[in-house]
Amino acid sequence: MRYLGTCILVILMIACQNNYPHAPFMYQPDAQPRWSSFENLNGVKGAGGQENHGAKGHAYDHLPSGERINVLDVEGPGIINRMWFTLSDRSPRDLRGLSIRITWDQEATPAVDVPFGDFFALGLSSGLSFENALFASPEGRSFTSYLSMPFKKHAHIELVNELDKAIDLVFFDIDYQLISVWDENMMYLHAYWHRDTATTLGQDFELLPAIQGAGRYLGTSVTVFLNPRYANGWFGEGEVKVYLDGDDQTPTLVGTGTEDYIGTGWGQGPFVGQYQGCTVADKEMKLYSFYRFHLPDPIYFHQGCRVTIQQMGGDNKANLQEVQASGAPLIPVEIIAEHGVFHPIYEPGKVVDLSQPDLPGTPDSWVNYYRSDDVAAISYFYLMAPAHNLPALQGSPLRTAKTEME
Repeated sequence: MRYLGTCILVILMIACQNNYPHAPFMYQPDAQPRWSSFENLNGVKGAGGQENHGAKGHAYDHLPSGERINVLDVEGPGIINRMWFTLSDRSPRDLRGLSIRITWDQEATPAVDVPFGDFFALGLSSGLSFENALFASPEGRSFTSYLSMPFKKHAHIELVNELDKAIDLVFFDIDYQLISVWDENMMYLHAYWHRDTATTLGQDFELLPAIQGAGRYLGTSVTVFLNPRYANGWFGEGEVKVYLDGDDQTPTLVGTGTEDYIGTGWGQGPFVGQYQGCTVADKEMKLYSFYRFHLPDPIYFHQGCRVTIQQMGGDNKANLQEVQASGAPLIPVEIIAEHGVFHPIYEPGKVVDLSQPDLPGTPDSWVNYYRSDDVAAISYFYLMAPAHNLPALQGSPLRTAKTEME
């Protein structure tokens, strides 16, 4: 009986450990926490705070124009749990001209090479105080990431200044943990950003171009400068589409509209949620930034993934007749008449003239249409591999165009 009682106790202890493996009250004998900052670059054990005799000697550093600075360069295996930065210069232009580059396991190309502000899901918001499930800026003056980033052999993070000026004060704190064993089911964080200053009429914008391999699509943050040629027409009728594991012409996952994708409806204003939000909704400046993170609704893929968003807007027929007559690029897609009756009018290669008298609906009927805007997006995803083959980051002139908005 004593032996049986001992066995039961051991089984219960194992069950508790399996049920609460990461609970704050569970001791982890192999945990080795490290903080990397200018006071102890890379978090070397027992080597922190030595400058100025330990009296705060190196809290920040400077990043000249055209230069780069290492903020982490360590051997693995390990997991980055948190990153915090603050900068002296934080305008939208500064945050686009500065980039963050992350390379895993000494690969030849980085897994993350994106504009600094976009990495933290800020789009072109300025001075925004917010917190969501992955990022935070408590008072609009700092940048925090809670993205988990495992690495097997090596982690290298650097900031690259492609601005025409120095960033005089750079503070940072990267918190990571060394681990004893690499789990083969762990995945590497990747991110991809690109901008199209005038999207192609009738062609979906790729939030994430086609990638190969197994992984997880984590989400996106999108910024749109609206084309003024569409007057005050609504831009957000485009549906998000996720092509999974060999999907070709048609996807497996399809949304119902842009504001629907981020959890709101009938237009979108500014809001911040844990998994979805709109950080900028400025009708006067014709600027929108918004995000969606697939944490409660994970999107795994096993062979590959591609994610797009239609470039489609909507307005009433009378307004669009004027816009079309002005020569603005648009392709009518459907007319929604009284009581929501749906009238498809789109055929590839053809453009319907909305002034035709025999078209259904009234001057007030809603018309969805393909349009062309200035769109930029970052997509976050995990891969089993430490590198991807997506295009390199676009240059600073294209990234920073139109961002001097103050």
